Amino acid sequence: MQKPALAIVGAGKVGSALAILLQKKGYPVAGVASRSLRSAQALAEALRCPAYENASELTRRAGLVFITTPDREIARTAERIAQEGGFFSGQVVAHTSGAHAAGELRGVKEAGALGVSIHPLQSFADVEGAIKNLPGSYFALEGDERALPLARQVVLDLGGKAFTIGAQDKPLYHAAACIASNYLVSLLHLATGLYQHFGLSREEAFRALFPLVQGTINNVRRVGPVQALTGPISRGDGATIQDHLPALKQVGERELNLYRTLGLYTVGVACEKGSIDRGQAAQLEKILKGEEIE
Repeated sequence: MQKPALAIVGAGKVGSALAILLQKKGYPVAGVASRSLRSAQALAEALRCPAYENASELTRRAGLVFITTPDREIARTAERIAQEGGFFSGQVVAHTSGAHAAGELRGVKEAGALGVSIHPLQSFADVEGAIKNLPGSYFALEGDERALPLARQVVLDLGGKAFTIGAQDKPLYHAAACIASNYLVSLLHLATGLYQHFGLSREEAFRALFPLVQGTINNVRRVGPVQALTGPISRGDGATIQDHLPALKQVGERELNLYRTLGLYTVGVACEKGSIDRGQAAQLEKILKGEEIE
C-alpha cells in the first residue's frame, strides 16, 4: 500500500508522537497545524515540514488527516475544515479519541472523505513517553469500512495491534480504559495517602508500595486478573476485613465507601477464582455492607 501524505491538526502529545513515528515509517508529512502556531512550528521544525495557521489549507494537501485536538474540539475543528473545503473525496480523516465515535468528524462524510477513529489504548504523560509507548500498543478502530484498510496499515506501521468496535460501544470501551488506567492512578493516590497517616511521605509510600504494585501487574500478566487475586478476600478472611473498616472510617467516609465498593466487587472475583465458597462470600458481603453476622 502506497503511504499517503500525512497532515497533523493538533500538535499535542499524541499528534506529535504519531507524526514523528509515521514519518520514520515512510509517510511524507505535508505539514502541521495547531491552535497555537508556536506549537505547530516547533513540531514542524522537528519534522522538517511546513507549519500552517489555516488547517484547511494543510488538509487539502494530504491523503491522511489526523485531527488530534482535545476531544471537545474535534467536531468544531472538523466542521470548520469542511466549511473551508479542506476535505475531499477518498481522503481518510481520523481522530484519536477513545470516547467519541468517527461520527464526531463533522462534514467529512458530506465531502466524500472517509472518517475513522484510531484510538491507542495507552496512556501518554508527555511526547517522549508517547513515542516510547505507542509501539506494541493495541488500537481500537471504528468508522467507515473503506477507511479501515489504511487505518490497519497505520497501526501495523506503528508496531501496534488493531481491533474493531462499533460506534455504540465507544462509551463502554472508554470507560473500561479509564478504570484500567486513570482509576489505577487514583487508587495509588489513595493508598499512598493512607500511609501518610502513620508518618510516611507520599513519595516514601510510593517507593514502598511500588514493588507490590509491580509484582501484582506481573502476576496479572502471567496468570490473568482472576488467578492473580490474593489477599484477605481471596482467602475468605473476614476478620481482617473487619479490622480494616474502623481504621478507614477514621480517615474518612469517602475512603471507607470506596473500600467497601471495591471489596464487594472483589468478592465476586474470588468466587470466580474458586478460592472462596458461597457461604464465605455471603459472610464477606455482610461485613463489607456493615450488616450483622449471625
